[in-house]
Amino acid sequence: MSDAYDHDEGRRAARLLLRRPMLTAERDGEDFRLVRKHARELTRRFAENLGYRLVVQPRVARLYKAGLGRDATRPLLRRGGDRPFEPRAYALLCLTMAALARCRDQLMMDELVGEVRAAIAEAGVDVDLDYPPDRRALYAALIALVEYGVLHERDHDGGGLERWVSDSRARSLLDVDRDRLRLMLATGVGDAVSPAALLDSAALPSAAGGARVAVRRRLLESPLLTTAELTEEQADWWRRGRNREQERFEELFGVELELRAEGALVIDPEDELSDVAFPGRGTAKQFALLLLEKLADRRTRPVDGAWRRVPVDVVTVELDTLAQEYGTYLNKAHREDRSALLSEVRGMLTAFGLVRLEQSTGDGSSGGEGAWLVHAAASRYRVEVTTVASKSAQVSLFDDPDAPEDGAPQDAAEADEEED
Repeated sequence: MSDAYDHDEGRRAARLLLRRPMLTAERDGEDFRLVRKHARELTRRFAENLGYRLVVQPRVARLYKAGLGRDATRPLLRRGGDRPFEPRAYALLCLTMAALARCRDQLMMDELVGEVRAAIAEAGVDVDLDYPPDRRALYAALIALVEYGVLHERDHDGGGLERWVSDSRARSLLDVDRDRLRLMLATGVGDAVSPAALLDSAALPSAAGGARVAVRRRLLESPLLTTAELTEEQADWWRRGRNREQERFEELFGVELELRAEGALVIDPEDELSDVAFPGRGTAKQFALLLLEKLADRRTRPVDGAWRRVPVDVVTVELDTLAQEYGTYLNKAHREDRSALLSEVRGMLTAFGLVRLEQSTGDGSSGGEGAWLVHAAASRYRVEVTTVASKSAQVSLFDDPDAPEDGAPQDAAEADEEED
């Protein structure tokens, strides 16, 4: 019983780190203590299976997740979680960390701003902290550092950080946690010749892991795996080990692998590992779900195995039809500007990997310029009942859900229940 209990605790701790790669004692309490209790096993588990480094200190735990390289679908979000960081906020976050590395352990807000200005000048970045949008971008960076425990606002007279956005005279006394500052960077920047090169080097799997580590990272970081998009080495490893990986992912992280002819999907029965819920609440998410169902029902010819092409004019007509049918649920901005709704829905579906925009060849020969490429996994979001031959059968996501098959009915997706 004790071994089973320890295993369950270790799995829960691993899930906590996947969801929040930096845990602190003061903010995360019991969760942090659980991670610290299983630190040795977790360090081994992440290193052997994902090539990730875990650092556990008396007051903080940091999992260095490598990410997927040049993937812009998971930006850092501002406080509140509804607005992504823009390039200037990212730049100011980096410049602020550089400034903090040479600051005193305790300083006033105006001192820190002065150090950031010096870092801006040294880097030659076109940022003006007297310009309101740039001040707001710096505020977003500072709040992110507060949330990570790098900065602590000890005392403020006249409004503190929030007031400083509109009034440079606002005062705030800040503590700098240097241990956490050192834990922020996931990879060294000294040898990077460009931002793209830095992202590529951070995303490289460990030398010992190769294809195994690369595929597992893709599954956990972007839970839609398309075999056709793997390298030859990765695809070969996946074909040989996919059934074994089902058991491993459930044992280590408590998630299910749904194997399909085109690849696999990762399903979290607890519905807590995704940083963004889909389907979920909000007009745009609901319209994205309804549109996805319409596009998945279109029987167009597959492109590259897992993708189907849908002309952009068809997408527009389908969304217009949905907007007319459910117009009362749209907010004022979306009612007045249908293109804004389309843009938001498109951004959401591309971020989830369910839609891509077809790249034009530039010579008019693509035959589908501006078309949407809809992934086979979109079929999973139908509000229907499908049948599956068996648990291990390699059923295509493009299979007709109405076609007669042997086997018991099975709900097409847990997500369908949320829409109901």
